[in-house]
Amino acid sequence: MDEARTSVVGAVEPEAAAALDTASGGAGGAKGARGNLGPVGLVVAGALSVQFGAAVAVLLMPRAGAFGVVTLRLVLAALVLLIVCRPALRGHSRADWGTVVAFGAAMGGMNILFYQAVDRIPLGAAVTLEVLGPLALSVIVSRRLINLVWAGLALGGVVLLSGGGFDRLDPVGALFAIAAGGMWAAYIVFSARTGRRFPQADGLALAMAVAALISLPLGLAESGSKLFQPEILGLGLAVALMSSVLPYTLELLALRRLPSSTFAVLMSLEPAVAAAAGFLILDQALATSEALAITLVIAASAGAVRTQTRRRAHKPPRATAD
Repeated sequence: MDEARTSVVGAVEPEAAAALDTASGGAGGAKGARGNLGPVGLVVAGALSVQFGAAVAVLLMPRAGAFGVVTLRLVLAALVLLIVCRPALRGHSRADWGTVVAFGAAMGGMNILFYQAVDRIPLGAAVTLEVLGPLALSVIVSRRLINLVWAGLALGGVVLLSGGGFDRLDPVGALFAIAAGGMWAAYIVFSARTGRRFPQADGLALAMAVAALISLPLGLAESGSKLFQPEILGLGLAVALMSSVLPYTLELLALRRLPSSTFAVLMSLEPAVAAAAGFLILDQALATSEALAITLVIAASAGAVRTQTRRRAHKPPRATAD
């Protein structure tokens, strides 16, 4: 447990240090605080895209299967990113390749497990369980009591969004969602590391290719020639763009300027966005308790961001030698 904690904190600390350096240098802390709104906006936009894409994927599952949908999503996303980014295959160290392979494995595992979950339980419940992974990461890497408070508030909203318990859900689907949350936490850590090691979105493109290779045998075994039908390919491309290409690119850019602990708490917005997508696309109505849960989750996320920006704004400038 201590080794795992050290690994996670070690991955987060350089990112937090870089953000604090930006806040305390040059034009001053206030500018750094305002600059934080940029990466936060990227995370929110990515959440909207990925959850509405997931709702479209749920509609596609009866025709292509859970493994088939995730394969279409990852393979088509990988092709788009490789064509657009054209990442260089030379000039990278063994550590660079190890990081990008780990990122791709985490991405592939997260997607495969999540789609197995939503094939068995409702979208909102699946995302609610999945977000426990990023929340746990936030608690692990946090060094301030207030961050534990925000994480606890978000967790309360997550539990309320579940309807007070998960006993009525398919247990296998619930386990898949929780396992996807663990892979999501790993995705956050390795996404940040990949962003520091590779320029632009090159690392993301390579990692997506790794994830696609992991899922491809599963999709072909389940769906076979169905994956090549024009209509299914078209819907699969829409899912790939909405759920992979756009959100992962936005998150990768955000993690270059946003500490992973804050990013992890922001991920608590995902159940609220998933509930909205389920209502608008899948006709899943919101109960009063679910609306209250969304309010709690948003309050926790806003509080985490406000705490982080205040910390940067009030950080004293570095002393310099005369």
